[in-house]
Amino acid sequence: MVDTSKITLIDGRKVASDIKKEIADRVSELKKQGKKLPHLAIILVGDDGASTTYVDGKVKACKEVGFHYSLLRFADTISEERLLKHIDQINNDEDIDGFIVQLPLPSRISVEKVTERINPEKDVDGFTNENFGSITSADPHIFPATPFGVMELLRRYNVDTTGKHCVVVGASRLVGAPLSMMLAEQGRATVTICHKYTENLASHTKKADILIVAVGKPGLITGDMVKEGVVVIDVGTTRVEDGSKPRGFSLKGDVDFDTVAPKCAMITPVPGGVGPMTIVSLLMNTLKASEQRTV
Repeated sequence: MVDTSKITLIDGRKVASDIKKEIADRVSELKKQGKKLPHLAIILVGDDGASTTYVDGKVKACKEVGFHYSLLRFADTISEERLLKHIDQINNDEDIDGFIVQLPLPSRISVEKVTERINPEKDVDGFTNENFGSITSADPHIFPATPFGVMELLRRYNVDTTGKHCVVVGASRLVGAPLSMMLAEQGRATVTICHKYTENLASHTKKADILIVAVGKPGLITGDMVKEGVVVIDVGTTRVEDGSKPRGFSLKGDVDFDTVAPKCAMITPVPGGVGPMTIVSLLMNTLKASEQRTV
């Protein structure tokens, strides 16, 4: 058992709860003023168990903060053309402020076509090319949800990124790539981004003042790969078989918590770290989209 008495655990559940309260208070103000309430639309294709769970969590979050929501469910036999027409309808619905299509989609449907069909002003996942590219502009639009959640955790735990060496392990379009840009642009950090082709990964991770790992490979980062006093953000969440658990699995991060945590100043646990921040970031983006559309 790791002694965490001298370590700050970054509590994503607590931060997410605080943010939900702030959003709910804002929604209450809008109600009192007789103004339009934020409206999030969600498209779910098929009956994948994990996707259904994620969507249920988003619907629950909307209810908690007082948002309106629309859930559109389609069989996994839906054609790409038909799905794109439904996206057009939502784009044209003036009452809907934010819009997401739950991934993954059936392999015969182009994720890029679907993503780029979404109106960037309603793209609260932050996946469109326009929103992705705006990260490096003077006026960024909507940030990708998970990277936004990571930045918010750092901000609320007063982690100063200015001039710090941030190492991001994982270069995906969803997390690593946009997060590295946000750390450099908004965080004013010096950023090293690593990926599966990086040689001698430990030589980079050992230099990190702030280490962020988003690969999906349980236990990739071990204690001998980090320096004393590092801040670690573990984005990875993978189901690992575990017969001792009622559900038959445990959630494991990309960081080997037992060996890494004793060397950290701060670290996110898995679960309970970054995970809760992704949904709350969608709520923040939806509120922002709603208020920008009603100005």
